Amino acid sequence: MNDQADNDSGTGGWDAINASLAQAYPGQEPRHAAPVLPASLGGGDPLDGISAYFSTQGWPHWHYVTYGLSELYGKESEDLDHSGYGLELTFRLRALPGQTEPPSWAFDFLQNLARYVFRTGNVFQDGHWMTANGPIALDTPTRICSMAFASDPQLPAIDSVNGRVEFVQVVGLTLEEERAANQWAPRKLLDALLPHMPLWITDLERESLLEAPDVAEAVAAGLARDGSSSEALFTDVLQVAEMAPSGAAVGPSFKVTLGARQVASLLTLLPLRLPFGQFFVLSGSDWQLFFEPAEADSVVLEDTMLVVRMCPATLATFTSAMAPREGSYQVAGLAQLTWSVQKTLIRDASGAVVQTIG
Repeated sequence: MNDQADNDSGTGGWDAINASLAQAYPGQEPRHAAPVLPASLGGGDPLDGISAYFSTQGWPHWHYVTYGLSELYGKESEDLDHSGYGLELTFRLRALPGQTEPPSWAFDFLQNLARYVFRTGNVFQDGHWMTANGPIALDTPTRICSMAFASDPQLPAIDSVNGRVEFVQVVGLTLEEERAANQWAPRKLLDALLPHMPLWITDLERESLLEAPDVAEAVAAGLARDGSSSEALFTDVLQVAEMAPSGAAVGPSFKVTLGARQVASLLTLLPLRLPFGQFFVLSGSDWQLFFEPAEADSVVLEDTMLVVRMCPATLATFTSAMAPREGSYQVAGLAQLTWSVQKTLIRDASGAVVQTIG
């Protein structure tokens, strides 16, 4: 790559991505979707474009790659080591027999994930996971309702004139696989799935791979050996509101609103993290909850992050007092917090509610 040529063209970041894809797909002209008016020019779509390549490796599939989470043109951020957010998203979708065009819903899906990154500043990395609270493809019946993130197995990181860019692949999971991922470790689960899921290609028609004996055995052995290495959960259902102090509280009081599904995850993960000296973060669109083990309980608001420190006794009380059911909860030791739990609605491809949690 010629950095000077990139500087002269004014599209150095874009050109670097194109050069990487030209090596992976020599001679192939991708299907490219670009918004009429991207966010950079005042529109609603954050990405300047998404390309889709057809591949026969693993299974026949469409390989989508985004343009816009990194700096495509001139250098604007102060971080000289990373280009923009330091990543672009990729997504591999199994192609149906005879399919000649990449499904358009995946372009919207990736725009929505990018919109989340732009809105929150939360950056997806290898080993992260996120729930979708419904099918990732709204026009297709599927059990794929969650996602994990891994370094793209065929696109190594690149160094553009604007800094380093990682290609982070979105991998579709079922609800059962999501639970296994957050209990054990998303990246380790993906490795266990790989023999049944080449290149982590998302197949909307598949059932849960936990039904495969080797995968179930790997998860059980991993939990017994490792505990949980999941340190973060991304969600759209998280709000924090400051309240008037209650009689038992010292300092500010807060109302924390969560979905029942996220509460279920916390009740599973916090006992697998805090007693081992590990933190856990729940990241929403506007707020973050940072749970940390401590000898004494405390609650501190740091900008848009609420830091909740719990001693072992309070963690035990939290797991017994809270429930993944709609309602208002108080936890002894954290008198300044009121936990408001909302129902989580799981919807099918048509938008109809098929499951209610809480």
